[in-house]
Amino acid sequence: MNKVILIGNVGTDPNVRYLDSGVCVAQIRLATTERGYTLQNGTQVPERTEWHNVIFWRKLAEIVEKHVHKGDKILVDGKIQSRNYTDQQGMSHHITEIMAENMEILVRKNDSPRRDDYNNGTQNQQLVEPTVADDERIIP
Repeated sequence: MNKVILIGNVGTDPNVRYLDSGVCVAQIRLATTERGYTLQNGTQVPERTEWHNVIFWRKLAEIVEKHVHKGDKILVDGKIQSRNYTDQQGMSHHITEIMAENMEILVRKNDSPRRDDYNNGTQNQQLVEPTVADDERIIP
């Protein structure tokens, strides 16, 4: 099973674009942080932050475009997807992305805690990722 659930802070405003077919695609950078701690022997383990590329499609991407901003705390669940691409300079790259299926805004920047549930922008509707050519994908 390929399933990931992340709770983190949005590091950039969404990068949103519409494909020629009219399908909306949004990308964000999401920071997840593991708190530091002290082992029984006194060793300090520092806080650790990971950055994730998260991709949203269709109605969920439109919701992200309107409601998600840098600094918001969100919950995302989806699947991990890795791919390779070659940039304009001919350099080969490997990238790992989270293909979002659901998203909840937990805390808005400069706002009181709240939970806005955006389940693909619809009620219990399954999101199916469209098949697109590599040149239609968002490349950081």
